[in-house]
Amino acid sequence: MRGLIGKKIGMTQVYHQSGQAIPVTVVEAGPCIVTQVKNKTIDGYDAIQVGFGDRKPKHSNKALNGHFNKAGTDSKRVLAEFVPVTDYEYKTGQKFGASLFKVGEYVLSLIHISEPTRPRLISYAVFCL
Repeated sequence: MRGLIGKKIGMTQVYHQSGQAIPVTVVEAGPCIVTQVKNKTIDGYDAIQVGFGDRKPKHSNKALNGHFNKAGTDSKRVLAEFVPVTDYEYKTGQKFGASLFKVGEYVLSLIHISEPTRPRLISYAVFCL
């Protein structure tokens, strides 16, 4: 999986071995559930559609509820598409979470932070604790 959908929980600080306080952002990354596997023959391009965050079915329209029922998942708040990793077979209903990362691993990521009025695209170095 080339990415995860997450939600910012808040800010805190972590202390380095030298005693220096490092500000960190706490992000709930996943679980992201595969809702659709797109391929070139049917959709014209290869992609993996994943959903994040539960939502009551009454807050989604009938088309989205049918899409989630076909995938066998509950209604999701956010849907996003990612480029699939080659030589890996994705299945509808598969779950991905923060377990993709190892403890102590540095991950350079491009995070799209969206606010109601000012969307931003920021690059962070993410350290997994």
